[in-house]
Amino acid sequence: MARRIFVAGNWKMHKGPAQADALATALKAALVDVVTVDVAVAPPSISIPAVSARLKHTGVHVAAQNLHQAVGGAFTGELAGEMLRESGCSYVIVGHSERRHVFGEDDATINAKVHAAFRAGLLPILCVGETLDQRQSGNAESVVTGQLASGLAGLAADQVASVTVAYEPVWAIGTGHTATPAQAQSMHATIREWLAGNFPAFVARQLRIQYGGSVKPHNAASLLSQPDIDGALVGGASLDAESFVSIIKAGAN
Repeated sequence: MARRIFVAGNWKMHKGPAQADALATALKAALVDVVTVDVAVAPPSISIPAVSARLKHTGVHVAAQNLHQAVGGAFTGELAGEMLRESGCSYVIVGHSERRHVFGEDDATINAKVHAAFRAGLLPILCVGETLDQRQSGNAESVVTGQLASGLAGLAADQVASVTVAYEPVWAIGTGHTATPAQAQSMHATIREWLAGNFPAFVARQLRIQYGGSVKPHNAASLLSQPDIDGALVGGASLDAESFVSIIKAGAN
């Protein structure tokens, strides 16, 4: 059976509660007839309650952009997965390139956050991807599979099968540069092959791999038509209801 396309919008540090509610309202109206694609949005944490309330019973999932690995404690400014779950989240993005490269999260921290997501009843969207230097030096595949190995370490096979992996070439995020469909498909196939070689066969069949990196309405269909691309993690284009819905509908075709 084919894997359902899964499109998630990462709003990053945009849209406070009022703006987020307005965008969620527009998405709710526009997606009423779109039932063949799984959809999630990841607003800033302060806007999660408003978006969760607006999208309740719509089938559109709410994701957090990050979590702390502890249940609670003296971690000023952080949020536990259990808090995010209580606020209405069902997914959480872990290991986004901005968390790795701007905030210095290492592989051990990201793995701890993946485990924390499952502990809290959240499904992780695990981001992996290489920088331009790593690609140009011929290390893209080893970087990505290394991030997979560390990020998924210690999980049971059924947990791994329910992870979403988002391949996001760092050189294509927010730059307007997109991996070609062939480049994206090649890395997605590498990820699928690595999963098949390290876990029971059902994991590689079931796990969904999103492409993230300047996904826009004009390139979504060509990316989502590739055999190993199971969705998209969308940044800037998810901040506009019309463009985000266009991407989602490209996955429904």
